[in-house]
Formats: sequence, C-alpha cells, structure tokens
Amino acid sequence: MLPLNNMRPGEQVTMVLRRHWIVYVMLGTYVLVGCFFALTLFLLIWNTVFSWLVALLFTMMFCLFLYIEWLNHELDMYIVTNNRIIGVEQISFLNRKVTECNLGQVQEVNSETKGFFANVLNYGTIYIQTAGSSANLKMDFAPDPLQSSRKVLNIVDDYRDTHNSMASFKREELSE
Repeated sequence: MLPLNNMRPGEQVTMVLRRHWIVYVMLGTYVLVGCFFALTLFLLIWNTVFSWLVALLFTMMFCLFLYIEWLNHELDMYIVTNNRIIGVEQISFLNRKVTECNLGQVQEVNSETKGFFANVLNYGTIYIQTAGSSANLKMDFAPDPLQSSRKVLNIVDDYRDTHNSMASFKREELSE
C-alpha cells in the first residue's frame, strides 16, 4: 500500500481513502468555462496586441487557478493504519493540515450523502468524531461513504477488541 515515514513498529497501512473522481469532472467543467470565457474575450478584441496580452495573462492565471484547485483535491486523504488514523487536508496552496488520532480515541464514524448526483454517483461526506482535544475529521467527496465508514468502524472495532483482550490478559498475569 502506501509507506509512511513515521510508522510505528508493527504498524501497517490498512486503508487509504482519497476523493471521488467527480472532483476531476468539476475541474474539467472549470476548464471548459475558462476556455469559453477566454475565447469570447479574445474574439471581442482580437485585433490588438493588448488583446493578445490580456488573453495570455488570463490563460496563465487560469492555469494557476486550475493547478491549485487540482492540488487541493489530489492531496486530501485519510490513511488508516492498524493503530491510528491520519487525515491530510490540503487547505490552500502551501497550507496543509495533518490530523492524527489513535484508533482508541474514535467515538463515531458517520457518513452522509446529499443530493441527486451524490446518490447516483455514490459519493458523500465522512465524519470521524474523536474524543478529547483532537480535531474531528471530515472528508467531502468521499467515494462510497457508507462502505468506507463501515470499513473504518470495523478497523476501530478490531483495534479495540485486540487491545481490550491484551489488557485483560495483562491483568490476569499480574493477579497471578
């Protein structure tokens, strides 16, 4: 799967959750609207050097906007290991938020699907509520939100079962 630089001994990546492909369709729509606008602008004032300069400037700024939008969606992910959940959210250009919580701190995993396209194309929002002062995790445009939230919850339950049985085993050892 995906190797992490700061993995703990015995830790394995169980699940990686990225955004749904619909965000790339939205970016494609931006491209079409931008091309239409640039072509319209160019045809209105096509005979001057100024029009070429304006069209070039608009194209460069628009390509920069598309790159930043693509980057914001491409780098968002949840990495679920057998010990923790790491949420990586690219907020804006050169602004990233990384949230990490132990699987024992997870209280709830919810999913939400709103709207016609979200139901037909099977994408939505996943919420992971944690205990304590750590931030709650939220991913918009998550693919198959119901199944993904169930997988995360199953991983959390397996973690708790393993650690509860180990704790009870240690208590029995100490009492003997």
